[in-house]
Amino acid sequence: MPGHDAAEAPPGMPSGRLSDDEALALLEGADLLELGARADAVRRALHPGDAVTFIVDRNINYTNVCVSGCRFCAFYRAPGDPEAYVLSEAEIHAKVAETLALGGTAVMMQGGLHPDLDITWYERLLRGIKERFTVHIHSLSPPEVAHIAAVSGLSVEATLRRLHAAGLDSLPGGGAEVLVDRVRRAVSPHKISAAGWLDVMRTAHRLGLPGTATMMFGSRDTAAERVAHLHAVRDLQDETGGFTAFIAWTFQAGNTDLERGHLPATGQDYLRLLAVARLYLDTIRNVQASWVTQGLRLGQVSLAFGANDMGSTMIEENVVRAAGVSHRITVDEMVALIRAAGRTPVQRDTLYREVRRF
Repeated sequence: MPGHDAAEAPPGMPSGRLSDDEALALLEGADLLELGARADAVRRALHPGDAVTFIVDRNINYTNVCVSGCRFCAFYRAPGDPEAYVLSEAEIHAKVAETLALGGTAVMMQGGLHPDLDITWYERLLRGIKERFTVHIHSLSPPEVAHIAAVSGLSVEATLRRLHAAGLDSLPGGGAEVLVDRVRRAVSPHKISAAGWLDVMRTAHRLGLPGTATMMFGSRDTAAERVAHLHAVRDLQDETGGFTAFIAWTFQAGNTDLERGHLPATGQDYLRLLAVARLYLDTIRNVQASWVTQGLRLGQVSLAFGANDMGSTMIEENVVRAAGVSHRITVDEMVALIRAAGRTPVQRDTLYREVRRF
């Protein structure tokens, strides 16, 4: 990675590309402030200057109907539930129009694994948006893509080719959780395996669809399993170069099957994971602070622990809110937050191209 070795490591800190054992040692015992300083040095080498980026977009949850039944999810409803819904095309178009009117550049559409929505439904939706709006469609996580393929009797590759042709521009990394099947069996036993998630992303990258790598930790995972997740992401990035960013957040237990007896990950756990990820993922340029789950102030602190991006202003977000966590922010508030950290706010698009510098 260009510039990775340019910043000298503090005493006791490894230099060069981190091994799994080194990453685990840092997760479990490194001095937090020294770890943050090292991660920030790598961030400055990758992104000289003081800019912090963010995007104006919205998360459109087009349906809450899901057959996966993940134990960590408070958002989904079973088919036939009185609270189940599928948004109409007109409702989705109205949300896209409002996003653009607010200065947005993209929409991220994610939903449950609906048993009755096949490839033709998604093609019609994507084409309808592209015919009416100039907007980047960053949508459909790997579990959704695999589910659409299964419902439609298609391969993952054929499904992605058709979605791409209809207007899909990039994939969010949702559904990764921790890419270790022991953890996935405990929290999302009916969702695709770790290998399945990686295969969807590998195929997407090969077809010219970039994506983000994500991680939801702190449910039933160990520190070693968190490192295994980072290892899987780094290996795939070495192979394809298709990940634009890494985004981690802590499990939100409220209103879920895992709430009882759960000891939540702390802010320190989050900052430690974020810093280790910045050091370990040396070929992924961008690391995003997850203020939506961690809160605005810890999101701001993340900028000193390797993050160079504050993610989305989140015009709309429903999944995390269903777990009882709700943080909202306007563009003006985002700009003020970044400036208060002594940095320069820059609005970007989904592919990290500058839209506006404040």
